[in-house]
Amino acid sequence: MFTVRNFVLVLLVLQSSTTGSGQEPGNPLIEAWLTENLPAVVGVYKELHAAPELSLQEEKTATRMADELRKIGAEVTTGIGGHGVVGVLKNGPGKALMYRADMDALPVTEQTGLPYASQVKVTDDRGAVVGVMHACGHDIHMASLIGVARLLAQHKDLWSGTVIFLCQPAEERGAGAEAMLNDGLLVRFPRPDFAVALHVGAESPTGSVGVRSGYSMANVDSIDITIKGRGGHGAYPETAIDPIVIAARLILDLQTIVSREIKPIEPAVITVGAINGGTKHNIIPDDCKLQITVRSYSAEVRQQLWDAIRRKANAAAASSGAPEPEVEISEGTPSLYNDPALSERVAETLRKRLGAKQVESPDPSMGGEDFGRYGLAGVPICMFRLGSVPAARLDEFAAKKQPPPSLHSPLYYPEPESTLRTGIVSMAAIVADLLPPQKASE
Repeated sequence: MFTVRNFVLVLLVLQSSTTGSGQEPGNPLIEAWLTENLPAVVGVYKELHAAPELSLQEEKTATRMADELRKIGAEVTTGIGGHGVVGVLKNGPGKALMYRADMDALPVTEQTGLPYASQVKVTDDRGAVVGVMHACGHDIHMASLIGVARLLAQHKDLWSGTVIFLCQPAEERGAGAEAMLNDGLLVRFPRPDFAVALHVGAESPTGSVGVRSGYSMANVDSIDITIKGRGGHGAYPETAIDPIVIAARLILDLQTIVSREIKPIEPAVITVGAINGGTKHNIIPDDCKLQITVRSYSAEVRQQLWDAIRRKANAAAASSGAPEPEVEISEGTPSLYNDPALSERVAETLRKRLGAKQVESPDPSMGGEDFGRYGLAGVPICMFRLGSVPAARLDEFAAKKQPPPSLHSPLYYPEPESTLRTGIVSMAAIVADLLPPQKASE
């Protein structure tokens, strides 16, 4: 039966055929697909949002993503680097593009009040009961990937080549990309010519994207320092070596590394996030522990910061006659460097599809992302920012002179429909540009 809906679709296809290759703004084929399919993708997003799992525990999420990729005809392999999932969708000759989405959530108790808010609570590694929430937007990342996968599988005339859908665990721990690479990601599967990912932005309006060439996110290192002293009575400090006083001196000394040892044009951050020592008012403890996050961009500055922190810690201890402190560096994530040529190509594609005003060049961030590891492995990469909060809501915060809730906040939530729409349109345009349909003569 020839329905009104069929008539509208025919008109859209005819309009598309008169506007070129289907990659111009407002592609009618994609708009028609979104009209019919976006509500289902939003439903998937809400289900993922309500069922988050912590890093290294993404078993059910990985099963869901694998099932979704099998449904669209991809060749799916599970258990890569832990709970990692790889789905390979082939569509004739052409290059290979890897599209990555991260799957893990955070130990945050949600306070959004949404009807689909997470109620999940788990026991963490320390034995504490914690809430779990997709406070960093990984649910949007996964739902966007599912939407794009469904679209590409149904419209193979828009592209040619191979898309590798990568569902990665443990991004929040900076461990997932490394684990998948170590498990043979670039050997067991088609080696990508490009790797692209999106990441939600909590301060960017829906409908907008941001693409930055070069350094986009920072090296991230966690440093644990144990200052060793000699315990004793608080009334007789001369009989002890007070590690809390040494720690206090060290905290101040650490701040001079960035201000006096690093070139002012080189970004760097040293933040002491926790100090723990002692048990009672009148007891000098045997030790005091510091937990520090360190951020930088270049490998040279990263090493300089490590060396300076060790030197300052040793000097602070030596000044009080204390034993040498323990300095441990862990959970390191390399900086994210967007390939300049790929980034400019992605930005131009998005300007054509979304409009120039909707594509920004954001400032670099001192936040971390292990997507950069794929670039260090030799794959040209580009991660772009996806606006996720309606402009009207951002205006309300501005009127109150309040910043909007940031990523990792229990109050952050994206507007799913418009965010996913822009994410799917953007990624589909990128795929169509990087993996264009092959002409008959080719």
